[in-house]
Amino acid sequence: MKLMNMSYREDKVLSLAGDGPAGLDRGELQKQCAALVNAKMHGLCFSPYEGDQQPGDTFTEAQVRRKLELLQPHTEWVRIFSCTDGNDMIPPLAREYGFKTLVGAWLGEEKDKNEEEMARLIELAQAGFVDVAAVGNEVLYREEMSEEELIACIDRVRNALPDVPVGYVDAYYEFADRPKLSEACDVILANCYPYWEGCHMDYSLLYMKQMYYQVKQAQPDKKIIITETGWPSEGEALGAAEPSYENALKYFINAQQWTRAEGIEMFYFSAFDEAWKVSAEGSVGAFWGLWDKDEARKF
Repeated sequence: MKLMNMSYREDKVLSLAGDGPAGLDRGELQKQCAALVNAKMHGLCFSPYEGDQQPGDTFTEAQVRRKLELLQPHTEWVRIFSCTDGNDMIPPLAREYGFKTLVGAWLGEEKDKNEEEMARLIELAQAGFVDVAAVGNEVLYREEMSEEELIACIDRVRNALPDVPVGYVDAYYEFADRPKLSEACDVILANCYPYWEGCHMDYSLLYMKQMYYQVKQAQPDKKIIITETGWPSEGEALGAAEPSYENALKYFINAQQWTRAEGIEMFYFSAFDEAWKVSAEGSVGAFWGLWDKDEARKF
């Protein structure tokens, strides 16, 4: 995610005594976290990879089923990032286990691959396995497509799926800065990561609210879903943002309590720790999950 220069003032920090997890010991944090997980979250970001697997590798239906069964009591929705390389088996299986689905076509620089992704997304949606369709994920942030090219892709999928909400996933500020992009979307799918902008844990809830309402102010007539947010439990600090077990617990509790109280739909990132993310994100990459790499609940 792009780093933003922000100044944080102590008089803007929420006083969390009695209103959140600040000051609680590890045991109490774990109890609050467990209660929220067991009460069923709105959504979780889901990838099937385990061990040394990474996008493009083969995975089995059995491992997808095992992971979905593990998540079934804890979330209503799952978000899937791709419709190729076997990922297209996930939405039908998710529906079998009772999940609603936000399904993405992964777009990038390979035009043939983009065509395959969009075609399969349309097929899955027309078959009834997609509740919200996402055309691309952070492709503008990665500078792999122009805004005009992306909007053309969104328009194609929207025209093919008049009965399914269609949007695009990227950092919150893209939707505030690009009105044409927002206009092309039925729904705004915004990633909000105080961690990736170097925010101290004490300010992180306030900052996530600011991210959300920045989009809301720019797009008051559009539905906004937080498609990713989270905090790593291990790894190196980024500015004032420090990964730790306790900070990950605090952030999860704050994020869940706020969005539930405000009726905001949120997909937490992520369901499972994934080792392959280290190559792209550094040491924190492998530690975003609520479950660890061995599928044990971390919190």
